[in-house]
Amino acid sequence: MRDITIVRLIPDSDHVDTVASWTFAEWGHLHPGSTADSYREAFRRECGEGGVPSVFVAMHGNRPVGTAALLAEDMDSRPELTPWLASVFVLPEWRGQGIAARLIRRVEEEAVDSGFSQFYLYTPDQQGLYRRLGWQELEELSYRGEAVTIMLRQLEA
Repeated sequence: MRDITIVRLIPDSDHVDTVASWTFAEWGHLHPGSTADSYREAFRRECGEGGVPSVFVAMHGNRPVGTAALLAEDMDSRPELTPWLASVFVLPEWRGQGIAARLIRRVEEEAVDSGFSQFYLYTPDQQGLYRRLGWQELEELSYRGEAVTIMLRQLEA
């Protein structure tokens, strides 16, 4: 794998706009009424100093190539489930190199360090990836017009 480091994204990072634009392009349709600007400001608030929320970025030199987040809530219809692995995204030309798996593992470490024994995600089409990384399918449902699977990961301290 090319030289990739995983770093915490801080609110005043030069990369916030870039990473927020990726996640808005990918999932903005799930947030009706949000604009690119409002989404970017909400994303900036997710860039916490540790624990929930936290955003991590895979960097190649000074260029972000992927991201993943640990959020308190990612599915407003299931507020009892917390926390969530969210916004796992790798630029298309960087896929297939294990970057998503490294980002997911970093978020898992953050969840464990924050005292959580399990956490959740939802995905329309990446169940296979998450199963390979130890996630279990919990429920299939329609969320904002999209068929998704909620998955659960048991964590070990």
